[in-house]
Amino acid sequence: MAIKSANPMDETAFRDDQDDIRAIRRNRFRILVCIDGTDASYEGLRFASRIGHSSECDIILLYVRPIDQGLRSGGLQVRVARENMLDWGLELPGIRYLKKGLDTLTGEDEISAHWSSSVSHTDSWGDPLGDNKVEYRHENGRSIVLKLKTAPDAASGILDQYELGPYNLIIMGAPSHWHSEMRAFFSASVTQKVAMLAPCSVMVARPNDEGRGKGHLICTDGTKHSLDAMRRDAILAKHSGRPVTLLCVAQSKSDIGTAGRVLEKATEMLGKIDIDVEDVLVSVGNPTEEIVKAGNKFAVVAVADSGKKLFRRLFVGGTAFRVMGAARTSVLNIR
Repeated sequence: MAIKSANPMDETAFRDDQDDIRAIRRNRFRILVCIDGTDASYEGLRFASRIGHSSECDIILLYVRPIDQGLRSGGLQVRVARENMLDWGLELPGIRYLKKGLDTLTGEDEISAHWSSSVSHTDSWGDPLGDNKVEYRHENGRSIVLKLKTAPDAASGILDQYELGPYNLIIMGAPSHWHSEMRAFFSASVTQKVAMLAPCSVMVARPNDEGRGKGHLICTDGTKHSLDAMRRDAILAKHSGRPVTLLCVAQSKSDIGTAGRVLEKATEMLGKIDIDVEDVLVSVGNPTEEIVKAGNKFAVVAVADSGKKLFRRLFVGGTAFRVMGAARTSVLNIR
């Protein structure tokens, strides 16, 4: 709810500028990393860092703070804050988390030598601080953005930020509890709401502290939708230097042969884009249970979204959503 000029000419120019920005962004791979101070959110940042070194990739770190209608931030502090977000010297929520995120991505010497920076502010929700960001742009064209956003709640802020994007991938830390899709729609964690409603792929990140492998387990059932999702995650895995293992779950023993042929086709597809498959796995049983059992040995499990419309997912359910909640490792729901 940003405050805009009442001048129609200014509004037209603003919309034209936004359209130009979005056109440029659609030609880049943009990752929105939601930082909340948890270990899981920084694990997600480390994942983004491994694929974000390309000159075609931008990483946006986001912290959503509640609306401060009581003006608790203070007028002088707000003026200082708008001049330079990272020099606030204030214990406002999110600042230290964003700064830690920047330090994870690159050191101060690197920033000074090879990056330029700019600061911007947007009035929002009548909050004294509003939305603030610092953008660091590297000599090779890639950027890192620190965004402190104001919103009624964190999920709304994250989804609103997507609309300002667009983004190819949203990464969030895993919640302590995971509800069914029906309950998640009405009352659940921020992560679950975003995982259900975001138009783009969403990763639920968990700390890789149990000795799990370094590779990606990519699940496919041979459909065009899942094969396309497989290809996209395999490219991410290659950029991050991680091996790829493919998994196909057969519903019964009689389907094992079909699952094997699916994996042969998938391996051949990846070979055509110079991506090697380290291993292929076939299991028999319930897809969610088998994916979780196999996936807990890997750093990342990639599952294609069901492709169903939201109201159908609520009543029918989706394997990807259930795997996101049941796995002990990071899960990428590919849309």
